[in-house]
Amino acid sequence: MLAETSARPSGPIAELPPFPEGWYFIGSCDSIRRKRLIEKTWVGEEIVVWCDEDDRIRVTDAICPHLGSHLGPSVGGKVRDGCLVCPFHGFEFDGDGRCVATPNAPAPRTASLRTYETREILGMVFAWWGYGGREPQWRLPDIPDDGAEWCKVGFRTLRFPGHVQTLAENSVDFGHLSYIHGYDNVTPVGELEVDGAYLRSSFTFKRVRRFASVEMVHEVATTAHIHGLGYSFVEIHEKSIGFRARYWVLARPVDSERVELVLANSVQEMRKPRRAIMGMRFLPVPLRHRAMNQFLLSMQKMDVQQDVVVWARMRYRQQPRLCRSDGPIGAYRRYCRQFYPELAVSKAS
Repeated sequence: MLAETSARPSGPIAELPPFPEGWYFIGSCDSIRRKRLIEKTWVGEEIVVWCDEDDRIRVTDAICPHLGSHLGPSVGGKVRDGCLVCPFHGFEFDGDGRCVATPNAPAPRTASLRTYETREILGMVFAWWGYGGREPQWRLPDIPDDGAEWCKVGFRTLRFPGHVQTLAENSVDFGHLSYIHGYDNVTPVGELEVDGAYLRSSFTFKRVRRFASVEMVHEVATTAHIHGLGYSFVEIHEKSIGFRARYWVLARPVDSERVELVLANSVQEMRKPRRAIMGMRFLPVPLRHRAMNQFLLSMQKMDVQQDVVVWARMRYRQQPRLCRSDGPIGAYRRYCRQFYPELAVSKAS
């Protein structure tokens, strides 16, 4: 499900390059393998995502090097015998982007597509975008697949004007959690940890939710693991009910103005919740944590939509006037500088 706001920034987000280096979410393995070929716009470029003869997921440029036809399914592009086939002249490209056949002549040796390195994590596909075509500067971490103990990852997608750095800043902006979202007693745990492209931020909070006439108080501990500005993995421990969840906040630049934000999460199996959860104790265990997963996705989306109203009209301040309670925001922005190598190049020249 994709929602897009109609608002546009009143001025440039700017003073920030629109496309930081990093790993960005492409799609779920299931949806890509089911469709075999999809097209997307990311970091201002047209790409296609498809499956080769070994069922490996490939990400390549979407423009044919022959005469410039788009290779996406919307104009007739297709995958045949593990090769991507141009809809205009039938040029065929293998998983490494090389033209391997044409209908009427030998394949030109210089005809090739740009390919992007990919990484799969728990059924999610990520691709690396580097400034000037740079190779990946870090790797995304493995997350153990605990099988049936965790439900299948669910997704919600939103698209709106904004910048991925602003979105990831939420992980350290504790002040807005209480003011916009109504979290209580937001308390940082330990110091902000930064190690190269990795940033860790932990905090606890309470939240009151009312269902019909029942008021529920949730005590929550969270740890956000950030690996660049497109990948945030959040571990959630809700103590009052006794369940654990995994959140992914996956932002991707579409073009210089818009971002696509994918919210993904998975809930751990709850065999003996500490208290009743909206009648879920009457459900079989496998259905219980799937239902909770959908409920949490809806709650997460509601929180993000409150932020989107602000993000869509936000202008980046190079020198924000911070107060004492803003704490880690300054450290976070220093961490972000490494993802804009073009800034270092421009300063050196």
